[in-house]
Amino acid sequence: MLRILKGNDYGDMSRIAANVIFAQITLKPDSVLGLATGSTPIGAYEQLIKYYEEGNLDFSHVTSVNLDEYRGLDDTSDQSYRYFMNKYLFDHVNINLEKTNVPDGKESDAARECLRYDNLIENLGGIDLQLLGLGNNGHIGFNEPGQVFEKGTHCVDLAESTIEANSRFFNSIDEVPTQAYTMGIGNIMSADKILIVVSGEGKADIVKEAFFGPITPQVPASILQLHKDVTLVGDEAALSKI
Repeated sequence: MLRILKGNDYGDMSRIAANVIFAQITLKPDSVLGLATGSTPIGAYEQLIKYYEEGNLDFSHVTSVNLDEYRGLDDTSDQSYRYFMNKYLFDHVNINLEKTNVPDGKESDAARECLRYDNLIENLGGIDLQLLGLGNNGHIGFNEPGQVFEKGTHCVDLAESTIEANSRFFNSIDEVPTQAYTMGIGNIMSADKILIVVSGEGKADIVKEAFFGPITPQVPASILQLHKDVTLVGDEAALSKI
């Protein structure tokens, strides 16, 4: 089932998305949250921090598992996703850092790290709510367009379009990692609920293609059409073609 919620602009969209997460934690304080990085979720994280600072939200029993991490970057790199999560959420709320999980970008044995992360998710009992962004090419996490839907956590070679899109966060495109560890489509689809956030006119075409086009691994997000509980939150620009 797909539910679409529209905000007037990025700020409005962010508040709506934060309210979905707020409700999840309120109803189940020990929720396992699947979290995402990138520019789109930042506004939602900022709103969640406000709720916490106002005394209306408690993260103390929450466990988090992040979607992905660049391969080759350690926690201290300011471009790592662990650093991102600390900067934009974890450092500002009362979440137990020992219960926050991100793939280990410095683990050189890809098979071992992917198995560890899959086992971690399974041992947590699965994910209650998975937050997603949407790439311009339809990727979710770092599941890039391909011939098949990857089931479990895997190491992926990033598409040129993804490397180019992420280069704005680095000094030069040459510094952008070319590989990443990412949850697979199976991990994402096994979450009880999925929340996907989109913003800006540049996402309008891929939103239409992903949610109202054919289901194909060439558009990884299209698989979400088969999930039982998906909430798509976007601003007017991103939802303008649906």
